[in-house]
Amino acid sequence: MTFDHQNRPLSPTEARVLATLMEKARTVPDSYPMTLNSLASGCNQKTSRDPVMQLSDADILATLDNLRDRHLVMEVSGQRAMRWEHNFERVLGVPSQASALLGLLMLRGPQTAAELRTNAERWHRFADTGSVEAFLEELQDRSAEKGGALVQLLPKAPGAREARWAHLLCGAPVVPVHSGSNATVDHSAEASRIEALEARVAALEAQVQRLCTALGDSA
Repeated sequence: MTFDHQNRPLSPTEARVLATLMEKARTVPDSYPMTLNSLASGCNQKTSRDPVMQLSDADILATLDNLRDRHLVMEVSGQRAMRWEHNFERVLGVPSQASALLGLLMLRGPQTAAELRTNAERWHRFADTGSVEAFLEELQDRSAEKGGALVQLLPKAPGAREARWAHLLCGAPVVPVHSGSNATVDHSAEASRIEALEARVAALEAQVQRLCTALGDSA
């Protein structure tokens, strides 16, 4: 079994379905493996999800088929309905601690190491932020023989105290550009706003002048 995320990354929908299975296996083990209905509810949660999605049963079934082809999920027989479980750790060859961090990044988007430690409380209790960073660095330095890096440390945003981490299972993350070009855009917007205000003032002054002339008074 191989998983080549560099040449064939996960789609956002595949990441959501897979990570939801990973989450529920840890947080509600009594309901795991998951039925289609419970999986749909987990995928479409309004909380602890970024972005929020609204996937239909058909969307999820098609996604499960794709993930099964890549050995990332397995279908198991249930008493009343078919159930699904993930095979993430075995296919990617990562320990459970690293799997928890990757699942959280897939579900909630980029996060700092401190945020990941807090959000992972129900998945795995990390001793401290340093231990989270150690697993993240290991995932970032993963050798090419093992499939390459699975996470990336993003550039620190202006005003932010800590840099955030992003997963690479869906390809390279979109990194916001914070440069002089943004400042130029901001200044241009401000200049346009001032110009519009000045034009409005000039129009009001002209209207006052016309009223004064009509009344035979000087402005």
